[in-house]
Amino acid sequence: MLNNIPIGALFGALVFLVILSAFFSGSETGLISLNRYRLRHMAKSGHPGAVRASRLLKRPDRLIGLILLGNNFVNILASALATIVAIRLVGEAGPLVATAVLTVVILLFAEVTPKTVAALHPERIAFPASFILGPLLKAFYPLVWLINIIANGLLRLLGVSTRDVDSSHLSSEELRTVVNEAGTMIPRRHQKMLLNILDLEKATVEDIMIPRNEIAGIDLEDEWTDIVDQLTNSQHTRLPVYRGGIDNVVGIVHLRDLLALQQHSELDMERFMDRIREVYFIPEATRLNTQLLNFQKQRHRMGLVVDEYGDIQGLVTLDDILEEIVGEFTTDPGTTLKEIHPQEDGTYLVDGSANVRELNRIMNWSLPTEGAKTLNGMLIEYLETIPEPGTSVLLNDYPLEVVQTGASAIKTVRVDPLYRKRRHKGIE
Repeated sequence: MLNNIPIGALFGALVFLVILSAFFSGSETGLISLNRYRLRHMAKSGHPGAVRASRLLKRPDRLIGLILLGNNFVNILASALATIVAIRLVGEAGPLVATAVLTVVILLFAEVTPKTVAALHPERIAFPASFILGPLLKAFYPLVWLINIIANGLLRLLGVSTRDVDSSHLSSEELRTVVNEAGTMIPRRHQKMLLNILDLEKATVEDIMIPRNEIAGIDLEDEWTDIVDQLTNSQHTRLPVYRGGIDNVVGIVHLRDLLALQQHSELDMERFMDRIREVYFIPEATRLNTQLLNFQKQRHRMGLVVDEYGDIQGLVTLDDILEEIVGEFTTDPGTTLKEIHPQEDGTYLVDGSANVRELNRIMNWSLPTEGAKTLNGMLIEYLETIPEPGTSVLLNDYPLEVVQTGASAIKTVRVDPLYRKRRHKGIE
């Protein structure tokens, strides 16, 4: 019967089958190459092609079954037609010629080219293809279902489940990679803020707290005139109140509560004590992301950090956590800027008491933040001794030179951030 069909018609059928094969191959690569998170966003926005593609990808086993069924059918049929054409043209050598020629044709025009295009532009291929594959899946569903039953049975024997294929979630590190690779789609400053939010779970309140020896507060054992003067000139809106020392903390006072009394000259010790609020204590091991939520739930903006024995170690505020996300946004005179002294040669003299995380945030450095919290502690922990002046170390490509030491601590360190830039540019 096929021998009676004109050669031209057979060639036309072969071209059509190669086009079908290219369609199935490109559709498979395009649909599998789609960015699933972008696809979800587009589907939620009502994009028709995204909705159809998302529906197909909910059961990839059925989708692949349909595509492979169609692709193998057209390839085998094309092979049969090519063999008939070759036999009629070249005789007994026809099957060999047909196999060689069809292999090259299918490889170039039905595999490599459409799959490459689909991998480079998955949405342009997948969305239109889903318009055809959806009805095809319904039309051939019984056959696809039977193939899937057999294939899924084999997969179960190998310990592979086809269920919950869409339940995978990004880890924080994977999300970090997504943000970093967003490029110009997300402004650099916004990328940094997003990455800083992810970093909150890596740091604790101990990493950013104001040490206890730097806490500014009201000592009830001072003269009343001294307390009023401190309240009047305070740079902070909230101050701890204690007797003799921070370990005997009484509470927290908000200067806003005292403003009206002070304006009407009605502020005295009795009224001052009435305005003292309860102290909010925070365990030093609390993660920053957790504490941010705790501040919101407890409706506090400041708390005292305590260790496992209940001893006060420092103070942390909501602003301190927010600065970990958005960067420095306060003109508080207590900021680490006063501990940094720029030099004419591009280096910086930094006080050993400077907090390493604040240095990184303010100066955009990348000093190691694991372990000790201060520059002094970081160097002593690394060297395992109090070094002599002139000692130099290289940490994270930052040369750190000990300039001045005391009996029990490093007082001043010289940091050369330009060395890191020169090294990264390959002009060291």
